[in-house]
Amino acid sequence: MRVFSGLMVATAALMSSPAMADTTIIHAGSVITDAAGQPSGPATITVTDGRIVSIVDGFQPTPEGATMVHLPDHTVLPGLIDLHTHLTGDPGGDFWKQAVDPNEWSVVVGAKNARRTALAGFTTVREAGSAQETAFSLRRGTAEGLIPGPRIVAAGPALSIIGGHGDVSGFRPEVNELLDGGYTCTGAVECAEKVRLASQNGSDIIKITATGGVLSQQGRGLEAHFTDAEMKSIVDTAHSLGLKVMAHAHGARGMEAAARAGVDTLEHGTYIDEATAKVMRENGTVLVPTLMAFQGIKNRLGKGIYTPVVEDKVRAVAAYAETIIERARKWGVKIAFGTDAGVYDHGRNAEELALMRKGGMSDREVLASATSFAAEVLGMEKEIGKLAPGFSADIIAVKGNPLADVSVLEKVDWVMVRGRVIE
Repeated sequence: MRVFSGLMVATAALMSSPAMADTTIIHAGSVITDAAGQPSGPATITVTDGRIVSIVDGFQPTPEGATMVHLPDHTVLPGLIDLHTHLTGDPGGDFWKQAVDPNEWSVVVGAKNARRTALAGFTTVREAGSAQETAFSLRRGTAEGLIPGPRIVAAGPALSIIGGHGDVSGFRPEVNELLDGGYTCTGAVECAEKVRLASQNGSDIIKITATGGVLSQQGRGLEAHFTDAEMKSIVDTAHSLGLKVMAHAHGARGMEAAARAGVDTLEHGTYIDEATAKVMRENGTVLVPTLMAFQGIKNRLGKGIYTPVVEDKVRAVAAYAETIIERARKWGVKIAFGTDAGVYDHGRNAEELALMRKGGMSDREVLASATSFAAEVLGMEKEIGKLAPGFSADIIAVKGNPLADVSVLEKVDWVMVRGRVIE
């Protein structure tokens, strides 16, 4: 029997072989299997081949040849899920760098951020827009254990209107054209084509920029970009292919139009109002509020980081961001966890939890939004978001009880993704 006390866990064997033939025994001081439950007493979790085999009371003996992780002073719970990240980028306002840095550099940056994100306790992320192959390469790297990091559900390039948020802008016309990723569309037919193209090229989910955006170089407001017919075509085509749709959306009428078209999640939700909320409820649209993004951009105001057009938009949305959760809850909108990491520094994702609580959610509701409910939004509720036999071994350990104080999740001491310990 190999025994490793406290947090000193041998991981070389776990990281070296995707086959994951070894068994790991986890002794936990307390276990939260589901955000809807309560912490247990001391318990033993058995993980084999990347999956949870059993969870039993007490510290059970460790079989010969297994690795034992001893965490008697920790609460062990499901790994967290961030539904809106940009692993391949770091915060800043140098939009011109996309004309200088090769896409390959984004993979290097992404490898750094994938590890940082996993160490922060996030074992699954939804990558909400990147260059064509960068997030897909990271997705494969973390899946095969070559790069330490979370499971990645990747959108790839976002669909946008020509000259809108998500399209290349701010350069000379010939440079804009050269940098164009090929995912702008005009009209219902072309938009359907671009969804099929994204599916063909490896997208796990379709990301669209349903309204104007804060950090893009166009300053024409934050309302609807696509026509109703275009958005309906995007959603219907994606759903016919078994893909969900996530929609960047700030303006109320643009949000309402996206929800009416049937998008699965609305990201940001700055100007959500009662009319928008009604359509979201009727269509089962979930809000992903990304409060940390608003914090990140507000903290960079007046420092010469953003262009004047972007600074104006940041100032316009800052005050509204503080009441997104309050308004959404008032009108009965479902809320899932997502941060827009990359707009602020990666690794701080868990700070979103306290911001959601400040908006009126309970600690339990906040934890569910980042575990069981986030898994449901991804359609992966039988794979992640809980600790149960047969589930992926996506497990974290913290001191304290996050059901009583969710902010304890800002310091995660131990992380396992797909049965691999992250160090």
